[in-house]
Parts: sequence; C-alpha cells; structure tokens
Amino acid sequence: MPSKVPGGHAERSPAPDPPVGDSLPVVVTRVVLVDDVPQVRRLVRTALRFSGGFEVVGEAGDGSETLRLVGELQPDILVLDLGLPDIAGRDVLTRVREKSPATRIVVFSGMADPPDREWIDQRVAGYAVKDADLDLLVDLLRTVRDQRDVAVCDLPRDLISAREARRFLRATLESWDMTAAEDAAQLVVSELVTNAVTHAESACQLRLSRTAAGLRVEVVDGGAGTPDPQPPSMTGLHGRGMHIIAALAVAWGTELLDAGGKVVWAELTPDS
Repeated sequence: MPSKVPGGHAERSPAPDPPVGDSLPVVVTRVVLVDDVPQVRRLVRTALRFSGGFEVVGEAGDGSETLRLVGELQPDILVLDLGLPDIAGRDVLTRVREKSPATRIVVFSGMADPPDREWIDQRVAGYAVKDADLDLLVDLLRTVRDQRDVAVCDLPRDLISAREARRFLRATLESWDMTAAEDAAQLVVSELVTNAVTHAESACQLRLSRTAAGLRVEVVDGGAGTPDPQPPSMTGLHGRGMHIIAALAVAWGTELLDAGGKVVWAELTPDS
C-alpha cells in the first residue's frame, strides 16, 4: 500500500532499479526537501529512493536553512512546504528564485487551495497536497523533471528593473550552459523590461524558457496597449527598441491577457 502523509501507513517495499545499458549514463535529478516535520521529509526521501532517478542532496526545516542550501547546492528541484516557522512562503519562493533561477520548485502543502494559490501557481513547476498518496508526488516530480526549464523573476516598477533583469538572465543562462545566446538576450530583455516600466507604467514578470530551438523571453505587465515598432528616425530618442528585437529574434509578438495586461515575447536561437 502506498504511503501517505501524514504517516501511520506502511511504506512500500523497495522496487528494483530498472536495468541501464552500458551506453546509457544514469542521469540523477538532485533534490532538496524542505518541511518542518522530519517524518514528512523521511517519507518523501524514501519514496524518491525507491522510485530511482532522484538524489536527495539536502534537507531543511526552516526558511533560512532552505535559502542557504539552495544557494550552495543549486538543486534541480526543490520540494517545498510553504508553512515554515521563520519566513513566509511567498518570501521563500521569491528569494529561492533569486538564489537559483534554474531550480524548479514543487510545493508540497497541507492546504489544497490557499488564498494565494494563483500567485503560487505562476511561480512554481507543480503543486501537490500532503494527504494524497506519495505516488502522486513522485509522478509529479517525474513530470517536472522532464519539462522544459523555466526561470521566473518578479520586477518592480522601477528603472533599476532592467539591470536586475540582466543579472537574472546572466545567472540563468550560465546555469543552463546557454551563454552563447547572452548578447542578444541581454538586449531583448533590457528593452522589454524597460518598456513595461516606462510605457506600460507597471511592475512586470520576466519569464525565461529553455526550448528545443533556443531561448524564449516573456515579459508580463499590467499595462494597456501593445508595443509596436515606430517609423525610423535619425533624431528620435525612443522607438528603436522593437526594431532591435525584430532584428534579433526569430519570432516575437504580443498576447493580451483576459484579466488585463499583456505578455510580450521573443524567441532567440544561439546564433541570434
């Protein structure tokens, strides 16, 4: 019978690892577990060991230790309980993103539908509830492991946001081994974030996605209107940015959101 959280149920007997051919290296996903209840961490750690393909490289019971471990270990996946004793869940999420942009976060919570669930869902790769079978959490972690990589950064309505966006981009591309795309991506990110702050007059969210073709850059803001290339001018101080994006990107566009605001996106290849 599969284990559940909270405990009290028998754990599964370990299953043998699947055979691996000599020519196929074993790729292990590095995981950090965060929960203030040691028994929960033990059950999840055991389930991942039986599953195979995961290695628990660190555990934490509070937010401060979580941030230290994430910064030091740069795990592939963070399994995170948001109800920690010292740092609020939203603050932990935001600060984890800053310390390790490429780490994918899966929330493992006792609350099925917290008041800020929509905010959380926009910033994590998955959400699992503790009273479900642990098999469901393991299946979710397998799915997240196989998804394309996504890194997200929230930025204020402030002129320093373009600088912070470039710093976040650089750290993300280094962790993804995609620095060949950095020069073009820096220009695109700077322009899109600056547009959101100055023209949309809005805070924004930067989303970076590693795709099969290269890099997708998205900036979400709450402003009205759409950015359009302006007619060329030898004297105008503004309006050239979208021409630069159109020249660098293999594709770009704008999507209006039902709740208001928009997403402006651009797709880049390593040789953009």
